[in-house]
Amino acid sequence: MKFSWKLVALWAVPILLIGFFFLQGSFAPSNGPTTQNAANTRMTYGRFMEYLDAGRVTTVDLFEEGRTAIVEAVDPELDNRVQRMRVDLPGNNSPELIDRLVESGVNLDIHAPGNGGAILGLVSNLIFPVLLIVGLFFLFRRSGSGGPGGPGQAMNFGKSKAKFQMQAETGVMFDDVAGIEEAKEELQEVVTFLKKPERFTAVGARIPKGVLLVGPPGTGKTLLAKAIAGEAGTPFFSISGSEFVEMFVGVGASRVRDLFKKAKENAPCIIFIDEIDAVGRQRGAGIGGGNDEREQTLNQLLTEMDGFEGNTGIIIIAATNRPDVLDSALLRPGRFDRQVTVDTPDIKGRLEVLGVHSRDKKLADDIKLDVIARRTPGFSGADLANLLNEAAILTARRRKEAITMTEIDDAVDRVVAGMEGTPLIDGKSKRLIAYHEVGHAMVGTLVKDHDPVQKVTLIPRGQAQGLTWFAPDEDQSLVSKNQLIARIMGALGGRAAEEVIFGEDEITTGAGNDIQQVAGMARQMVTRFGMSDLGQLSLESESPEVFLGQGLMSRSGEYSERIAKQIDAAVQKIVHSSYADTLTIMRDNREVMDRLVDLLIERETIDGDEFRQIVAEYAEVPEKERFTPVL
Repeated sequence: MKFSWKLVALWAVPILLIGFFFLQGSFAPSNGPTTQNAANTRMTYGRFMEYLDAGRVTTVDLFEEGRTAIVEAVDPELDNRVQRMRVDLPGNNSPELIDRLVESGVNLDIHAPGNGGAILGLVSNLIFPVLLIVGLFFLFRRSGSGGPGGPGQAMNFGKSKAKFQMQAETGVMFDDVAGIEEAKEELQEVVTFLKKPERFTAVGARIPKGVLLVGPPGTGKTLLAKAIAGEAGTPFFSISGSEFVEMFVGVGASRVRDLFKKAKENAPCIIFIDEIDAVGRQRGAGIGGGNDEREQTLNQLLTEMDGFEGNTGIIIIAATNRPDVLDSALLRPGRFDRQVTVDTPDIKGRLEVLGVHSRDKKLADDIKLDVIARRTPGFSGADLANLLNEAAILTARRRKEAITMTEIDDAVDRVVAGMEGTPLIDGKSKRLIAYHEVGHAMVGTLVKDHDPVQKVTLIPRGQAQGLTWFAPDEDQSLVSKNQLIARIMGALGGRAAEEVIFGEDEITTGAGNDIQQVAGMARQMVTRFGMSDLGQLSLESESPEVFLGQGLMSRSGEYSERIAKQIDAAVQKIVHSSYADTLTIMRDNREVMDRLVDLLIERETIDGDEFRQIVAEYAEVPEKERFTPVL
């Protein structure tokens, strides 16, 4: 069994305390064997004097310079048997007491104090400090020899906490990463640099010093780093950006130096820094200046990455979902030579991701992964993994043997909108919500540039009492003005249906979130996209952040009050015009709306294809131009 200093440190304090009390009891000062063998029975001093006057005391042994006596006396209450008792004597009348004992003919013996008790007392007082010092020595020795991140960091907080592996066996290879082929190609090249550098150095190419993985959360940045570690077969250091910064001044910079020192000793190698924005934010930004400790850490990181000495043979891979907050010195060539975007997968990528995550799932024969991929635009790899896991949980809860499309549909709804609530029973509220949702769906069906309806439901999910699902086009990188107007009309469809059916005085708060979306889209059309009478002007930035050095009042200073009034007027014009067109659609299709509402109340859910078929019986449904991906 391997000896562990950790066990010594853990058991040292309680053992020392127990030993201390034991020693205090065992080595208490002693004045002779008679004291140790003395009876437990005690006699008061007054009673002792009564026994002495009555002549019942036969023997007295004095200890501790006359302060304690062991008395043998005849006890009349015990048939005149001799009783051995202890008496605490006053210390100021010992000579008189001795004279009286001699006069009474008592057998008197005075015991002088010995030196053994003092010696043992001194030893007992010295043993505990010595044992304590020895225990602390073991503890600090453990702290000094412990690895980074291990227990016993009392003297080791300036060391790097990076996890080091000579050959990282993460269990993840490039074949296990799907849906982000462009990023894989970039990083496969980095792995080739490490394995076969001569292929590139022969033509004068140099190994890139750093690769920054940029993308939304859940797209697979950390998974890519694990794949690189599994493929490269080189020493691999992994650390989070937050582990550099501590409350102690200079600790972060010390950890950076220690990390690169270890990396240079094991070059060529890879350093992976996850969430680098925790330490790499812009210096001197934000209210009240920057964070001195974090900025010192960043300065040290910049120096180590491309400073005077350089770091030949070390490739740094970092991941972040906030590249906009990173310091510009960190992003320049020579530090992070490449920025690899890890974006949400397209339909083909989602199909590959679903194939990877469905390997260990039991799927029914009717499951088609391409249909699931079409239904989940905008889902990241983590979202798709969670989707299949939720479907598997629902399957187990329903005691089915395999996942079916019903569980997939319910899992999609749960991931996007939340848990399913209790269906409404009240007839008036249920009918009002049904008209509201049918209003959204009518616009989505009859307006050419709107995304087609996927389904309409009255089953509550999350905070919503009813939901209308749309199937957005896969190609959403560019959005036209007509599409934005159609989305505004679709959001206003619920309020318009309430007004047409129940009257203006009976509209409800159910459209509150819809109206917020309408205001945001209309304002962006005016201030960012140049889609109004104000012309091709960008009057507002996307989202200025205070901690990036932007002023609190920067937005209001971008334009004058006159322009602000024109912006408000242009936004109102877009919204009023869209709402008028939406009201017209509701009034012209009142009959089909009533039929759809009755059907929706009866079934609680209507599929998008059935919805369009019913609307087509009463009105002309425009054929929508859709992007058709190649799977």
